[in-house]
Amino acid sequence: MKIPTEPIGSIPRPAELIAAITSQTNGADLQKLYEKAINDTLNQFEKTGSPVITDGEQTKSSFATYPLEGLTDLSPEGMTINFEDGHSRQLPLLTKGPFRYGNYASKYLANAQKLTQTPIKQAIISASALSLIYPANGIEGYPQSEFMADLLNECEKDIRRCLDEGAYKVQMDFTEGRLSLKLDPSGGVLKHFIALNNQVFDRFTKEEQQKLGVHVCPGGDHDSTHSADIDYADFLPDLFDLHVGSFCLQLASEPDHVKVLKTIKQYLKPDQKAFIGVIDVLNPVIETAEQVRDRVLEAAQYIPLNQLGTTDDCGFSPFCDDTSTTRETAFAKIKARVEGTKLAEKELS
Repeated sequence: MKIPTEPIGSIPRPAELIAAITSQTNGADLQKLYEKAINDTLNQFEKTGSPVITDGEQTKSSFATYPLEGLTDLSPEGMTINFEDGHSRQLPLLTKGPFRYGNYASKYLANAQKLTQTPIKQAIISASALSLIYPANGIEGYPQSEFMADLLNECEKDIRRCLDEGAYKVQMDFTEGRLSLKLDPSGGVLKHFIALNNQVFDRFTKEEQQKLGVHVCPGGDHDSTHSADIDYADFLPDLFDLHVGSFCLQLASEPDHVKVLKTIKQYLKPDQKAFIGVIDVLNPVIETAEQVRDRVLEAAQYIPLNQLGTTDDCGFSPFCDDTSTTRETAFAKIKARVEGTKLAEKELS
């Protein structure tokens, strides 16, 4: 039995690239560093043996804000997301309409495809996350209903361009899903987010939806989380109502694997696959292939083999200034995932 395995998205940027980004080195030098980083990332990814790779998001400002790059109608006073270690990230606010992406993920995909023959997965940000940039007091002449219509169109466009470009899979990052239960324990915001994202997914055929996935985790920035205290059992029942074919689920760092696996078993639908996280990206200790194997074998006790895959808990560096994990550690962990998944395949065949 072949068990599919794939990454989430981001890889730590090289130190020289991070230094150039944070010091705003002149554009020509930065462009050369971007190109060097993408080439090296793809080469290192291929050496891990991973059957599916990414460009490591080397040229994204972050997994969440790439569509906003280049836009001038933003102000910095948006929603603040607090992490357990005390640091925070803040979204901008839209100041006028109409809303259009300044950047589409297909650009990253096309650039990477020129440099490798290995299938490439492309991550995109969710409509629900970007919905948070609309100010609570509204925008004169641009009501929220018009913004939402524009947002849905842009999110669909972001996905469709990646599919047209030949992405192996298009993965919507939905890290705000678990966080929403911290902000609204009633689940109302979560259900709203699910419905909103389904308005995008429902614009695709059933066949296309099988090439779409969703990634969830409790955040992973500077080795810290924003919603790990939210119980998966409160989150997963609604999550599997999303109209996509696969779910990449943080699991390795969860304290109670069995509880989560039992919940996945209960709510996973027959046409959906669960890619369980077998690599803890927040832990600097590199897993062995045997540890990964054991995590896969544990999951196989609850998830049908034809619906089981493996992944990493999260991206390794979702924001461009994150230096908490080295590139060497990230690729070593990915190699362990690939090799451990193969060991599990042998035992389960």
